Amino acid sequence: MVLMGVAGCGKSSVGAALAARMGAAYLDGDDLHPSANIDKMSRGMALDDEDRWPWLTLVGETLAKSEGPQIVGCSALKRAYRAHITQTSGETITFVHLAGTPEVIKARMNARKGHFMPAGLLTSQFAALEPPEADENAFSVDIDRPLGAIVEAIVTQLEGMKT
Repeated sequence: MVLMGVAGCGKSSVGAALAARMGAAYLDGDDLHPSANIDKMSRGMALDDEDRWPWLTLVGETLAKSEGPQIVGCSALKRAYRAHITQTSGETITFVHLAGTPEVIKARMNARKGHFMPAGLLTSQFAALEPPEADENAFSVDIDRPLGAIVEAIVTQLEGMKT
């Protein structure tokens, strides 16, 4: 499973809580970025597709190598990125879009400490975002609620997909 969405939507905190709830492993996709990508974003520069493709390949390869349930936090902003991750992994991947308004997410980004992604890049993230469509193996969850409620909403959706 991939928790996707713009920077600041809660991929790390939701991912850790969801993994604990489901008995899965969680990996923050930021840990797979090459240092050049981290440096670029730290300078307030948005990544382009050339920067992203090798990283997205690593996300897919990580999912392919996982033993047991694996959740990866990865922006996966575009449909083509999600297709690439799925193709690279060779698995059926469920994408959970952590959706929120720019105002909610900017407030969360401004409140967090020690992250390389500046709030100034949020506009470029929303500009690149292609929310999942009905024909994708994906669903969206509103993040404007407490962490536990977000996790329960995801678990409920996943259980509904199994039936």
